[in-house]
Amino acid sequence: MKVLVPVKRVIDYNVKVRVKPDQTGVDLANVKMSMNPFCEIAVEEAVRLKEKGVVTEIVAVSIGPQQAQETIRTALAMGADRGLLIQTDEDLEPLAVAKLLKAVVGEESPDLVLMGKQAIDGDNNATGQMLAALLGWPQATFASKIEIAGSKASVTREIDGGLQTLEVALPAVVTADLRLNEPRYASLPNIMKAKKKTIDIKAPSDYGVDSAPRLKVLKVTEPPKRAGGIKVESAEQLVGKLKEAGVI
Repeated sequence: MKVLVPVKRVIDYNVKVRVKPDQTGVDLANVKMSMNPFCEIAVEEAVRLKEKGVVTEIVAVSIGPQQAQETIRTALAMGADRGLLIQTDEDLEPLAVAKLLKAVVGEESPDLVLMGKQAIDGDNNATGQMLAALLGWPQATFASKIEIAGSKASVTREIDGGLQTLEVALPAVVTADLRLNEPRYASLPNIMKAKKKTIDIKAPSDYGVDSAPRLKVLKVTEPPKRAGGIKVESAEQLVGKLKEAGVI
């Protein structure tokens, strides 16, 4: 069983994001980058499935600049078998990413696409759903538990009302939520081994995919700074303040 795990290079979650002075986007100069946390969870789950003997091969694919090879190397150090970088300096929209992943699926023929539910930079939460629609595959999003038996996968997913369990026929697209697992730290021997693993490099043009943007970013701004709060002496005073603010 082959699993395809898309991974994205994003600003590290510990870094405070800065907006460019001209408000055209986020400043990436001299900023620490790392693997998207949800992608890391997806890689960990794929590796655990391999350790159980369910999965035989894990292919990590990333779409981004040359530096995204570092992100793929991280996935390889965690336990992925080989990598694929679709190199581009453009910030592709979810639809373009989904189209490219569909083309990769056509070449690799995986039994499962296991990916993060969203990236922490754009927070779109759309690529997995779009990919499943383009492929015509079943999808199970926001997974907190995955069990595979034969040609079917049982996925417990987090919803507003609690937990929901779905059974989907493979091949399928599954997106990982935060509580699916706790990703491991790559050991030094595995980091050294990852340097010898294969990473194929291709371009979007190799797949004949239309990656032209459909959206235009007009302006990027930081959220307004919060004003200082006040202490109230009683419930009546709290209600009064809420009325003044127009909350109630």
